[in-house]
Amino acid sequence: MNEANNSDWLYEITPKRKLIDLNFREIWRYKDLLILFVKRNIVTVYKQTILGPLWYFIQPMFTAITFTLVFNNIANIPTGDVPPFLFNLAGITAWNYFSQCLTGTSDTFRANAGLFGKVYFPRVIMPLSNVITNLFKFGIQFGVLVVTYLYVVWSGVDIGPNLNLLLLPVYVLMMALIGLGLGMIISAFTTKYRDLTVLVGFATSLLLYFSAVPYPLKEVKNKMPDYAWIVEYNPLTHIIEGFRYMILDTGTFTWFGFSYTLVTAILLFLIGLIVFNRTEKNFIDTV
Repeated sequence: MNEANNSDWLYEITPKRKLIDLNFREIWRYKDLLILFVKRNIVTVYKQTILGPLWYFIQPMFTAITFTLVFNNIANIPTGDVPPFLFNLAGITAWNYFSQCLTGTSDTFRANAGLFGKVYFPRVIMPLSNVITNLFKFGIQFGVLVVTYLYVVWSGVDIGPNLNLLLLPVYVLMMALIGLGLGMIISAFTTKYRDLTVLVGFATSLLLYFSAVPYPLKEVKNKMPDYAWIVEYNPLTHIIEGFRYMILDTGTFTWFGFSYTLVTAILLFLIGLIVFNRTEKNFIDTV
C-alpha cells in the first residue's frame, strides 16, 4: 500500500511544540464552529426559564439596588456627585463581564471532556466562545447602563463622559484577557483538583470587594491608608475605576494604573495560554 503524501490531505494536524501557540489561521478555519458554540451558549443559559433573557437586565439592576442600600444608605459610603445607584451599576456592569469570563473559562476541560475526547478542533475555541458570549451579555448590560445614565442626566444631574471614553474597547479587552488568562490557568488545574471549581465562585465573590466595585478607591485611601495598597495594586481596581471615570467622570484614573493593568492583562493571558496548551495534550487521561 502506498504511503500518502502530505499533499493528499486537506488539513494536517500537528502537535503543538511552541511555548506560546495560538494559530489564528486555524481558529479562523473553525470560525463556523466558534459561532455555533456562541449561539449554543446564549440559547441554553436561560432555556426553559420563565424570564429567559430578562435575567440579563434583572441581575445587574438588583445587585446595584442591593449595593446602594447596604453600602450607601447603611454604611454611608459617598459617591460624590454621581447618584449611588448609577455609580454601583457602572461598577457591576464592568465586573460582571470579567467574572463571567473567568468562571465560564475555568471549567473548560472538565465540562467538555467528552467532546474533546471524540473530535478534533482547536481547544482554545471553547474559552474564546465563552468570552464572546459574555461580550454579548456585556453589550446588553452596558445598554442598560446607558439608558440609566440618560435618565439621570435628564433628571437634572450634571454628569457626563470624558475623552477617556475612547479607551472603552481597551478596557473591555483588558477585562477579557484577565478573565481568559486566569480562567485557562484554573481550567488546567481543575483536571486534577476538582475542588477548584467550587473555589472559583467563592473567590470571585470575595475578589469583588477588593476591586473597588461597591466603593470608590479614594475612600479606601482616606479611611484605611495602611491597607489601601491591597486594593490599589489589584489590576481589576484600575479597570473598575477607569470604567466609571470615562463614563461618569468620577473616580481615579492614572496612565500608570492603565499601563500596569494592560501589561498585567497581557502577561496573564500569555501565561494562561502556555498552561492551557500544555494541559490539552494529555488532560483526557486525568480528567
